[in-house]
Amino acid sequence: MLKGSVLQQLVERCQQGSSPTPFNYGVYYKNTLVSLCHALEDSILANGCEPIVMTAFQRGKWYLQEADRYASIAKKARHIMILAAPDAGFADHPTGQRDNVSLVSLTPEDPVAQEWHLVILSPTYTAMVMCQELTEEDYGVSGIPEVDIERKFYGFWTFEADLVLQTVELMLDACDRYNPELRSALQVQVNEISAALAERDTTEQLGNTVDRVVTYLKESRAILPGTDLKFAAEAALDRNLASNEFQAFLRMAQAIDLSDAANPMAGSEVAALCEAIAQLLDLPAWQIKRLRLAALLHRIDYLPGTGHTLADEGGDNSDSEGPSCPLRSGAQALRTMPKLRAIAQIVNHRTERWDGQGLPGQLEADAIPLESRIIGLLAEFQHYAASSGLPHNEAIAAALTHCQGGSATLWDPKLVETLGLLAMGLQQGLGLPTSPVKVSAGLWTLDDTPISSTVDSPNNLANV
Repeated sequence: MLKGSVLQQLVERCQQGSSPTPFNYGVYYKNTLVSLCHALEDSILANGCEPIVMTAFQRGKWYLQEADRYASIAKKARHIMILAAPDAGFADHPTGQRDNVSLVSLTPEDPVAQEWHLVILSPTYTAMVMCQELTEEDYGVSGIPEVDIERKFYGFWTFEADLVLQTVELMLDACDRYNPELRSALQVQVNEISAALAERDTTEQLGNTVDRVVTYLKESRAILPGTDLKFAAEAALDRNLASNEFQAFLRMAQAIDLSDAANPMAGSEVAALCEAIAQLLDLPAWQIKRLRLAALLHRIDYLPGTGHTLADEGGDNSDSEGPSCPLRSGAQALRTMPKLRAIAQIVNHRTERWDGQGLPGQLEADAIPLESRIIGLLAEFQHYAASSGLPHNEAIAAALTHCQGGSATLWDPKLVETLGLLAMGLQQGLGLPTSPVKVSAGLWTLDDTPISSTVDSPNNLANV
């Protein structure tokens, strides 16, 4: 990480804080980053959120490739600040002449000139991409790629408002070295937005934004056929795109949790509980992985619905892998990725009841997918414990008693028995790691194994 760069300063600041923010770093090919940035930028055009936009383009020639679309963004933005090392024509394009667009010409030795950043700050929508290109040493024996779309960048992206605000301050510091007056003017606008952020829910726009990210990443695959890339490079680009489609949904799930001040760790804690109970049930490794991912995404219906429907894909609005029933808006969003259709089914049926009186399909007993039963029970257990306000052991006991009261009506009685064993372990000091999930396209072969309602294992629920 380049010393003195915005990315390096952000990581250092968070590491020194009282609650360091974990970063899900990744390596992104250039075409993946272009699609990701376009999706986040186009949400400005769709939402009318009047943001401040701050970008770092490395060199002016990369800005010139985007200058026309930034003219459209400028019509919706309060202000756009563009940082780049100048090239011929950098300051001459008409977009750069607009009153609310400011170009900051970086010196070649400035580490920010080696970064690719997009930072969007508004009262209702925050997002950013923070990346640095790999060095020649990082590329190794293969050297710097000759094909532009094979260039690689190291970094992360997020919707988290606190991180976006910290990054904005660092971008203003970078601006201050060149244009103190601009920094002062933008600081006033940032302060106004910061005050408004404290009073508004920034998840309002994320459903459509994530849908847009996934769609744009899919469309960017169309550029791969017909290129001069070798097969291995083309396959690597495709895996990188699929991995970032997964990351889009995980970022959305993280934003949902962070917006819930009363229970900001729900997704990660339910995932950890699911993993623990799956091990007690002796589930196979592939099913544990799938269960964990479904648990991380189980609150997706708490987000305002996306504009995407299955009709847009030429499909229907039913759960084709399982019993026919309506799909919730969150499950519809997940099904836009073929590899997440099994996850969509699990999430869709997490609110079924053991007695068949639940929704959306009024499935009964073992007809409910096992993973859905597990997530439904443990989400209720976690929520009750987190909202009880009791000390740890008392909260665990109260949540267990609450769930036992719904045994054989709301919940699978065998699962409730197993939850009793897990609760005992939690009271005796069992720790549940809640580290962020690492996603790669090769790991989550989610549609390769059909969802079943029972466990094909010597220690399945019937034997617990």
